[in-house]
Amino acid sequence: MAAQPHDLLAAIGGVPVPPGDVVVEATDVHKWFGRLHVLKGVSMTIKRQEVVVVIGASGSGKTTFIRCVNHLEKIQQGRIFVNGHLIGYRETGGRLVEDRESNIARQRQEIGMVFQRFNLFPHMTALENIIEAPIRVRKIPQDQAIETGKALLARVGLAAKAETYPAQLSGGQQQRVAIARALAMKPILMLFDEPTSALDPEMIGEVLEVMKELAREGMTMIVVTHEMGFAREVADRVLMMDDGLIIEEGTPEHFFQNPTHERTKAFLSKIL
Repeated sequence: MAAQPHDLLAAIGGVPVPPGDVVVEATDVHKWFGRLHVLKGVSMTIKRQEVVVVIGASGSGKTTFIRCVNHLEKIQQGRIFVNGHLIGYRETGGRLVEDRESNIARQRQEIGMVFQRFNLFPHMTALENIIEAPIRVRKIPQDQAIETGKALLARVGLAAKAETYPAQLSGGQQQRVAIARALAMKPILMLFDEPTSALDPEMIGEVLEVMKELAREGMTMIVVTHEMGFAREVADRVLMMDDGLIIEEGTPEHFFQNPTHERTKAFLSKIL
């Protein structure tokens, strides 16, 4: 049964508002894994309340890029700012020097991430998974964290599953718990890395519905996905990545009615 969230962000007191209109500013981002040049100069600007969907074939650099946004992967060149803060580094003499782990952890508090695999703690209940970081990282009082956690579970249609362990939940339910867990930290930005790719087909809709609700309520989002229906309905912009570069971007109408790059046309012809 699909989740029926309502006022999802009300559970965390509404959407946190960054001081400016630009939430993400990435400039000339390069990433190597050894000799493999994975990102070859990616630049991207994402404004507050914008939903950007990133598409492309496997190996195009989509997942690597969003992992760089919250410094799960280190970059070797370029700059990524989130909410006005340089992510993962500080500048010394025009060079990037990796920041202290405590500062990086503080920056990550503003960035929620939902992975392909749910990454829930198997020894914790759904509610315990959600309240762990707010209590330990944000130092939110336990009673307040529990109240928020229960409200989030209710909003994603899982109020009855608070005391249930991940192994007892379906894949779609686990992913909805993972979304609630990310939201509990009151992020300014949400990153989704192919959040439905590990799900059975009948469970995809319930996760996408939660994501649609987040978009409707104004959460700033970067979504890596092959769900073209979601991109058509929800995205403000769609970006096509190929071989470590953004080769085309535009509105959903542009992408699905009149793409210009031959690689984009070929990719869409295989998945639509």
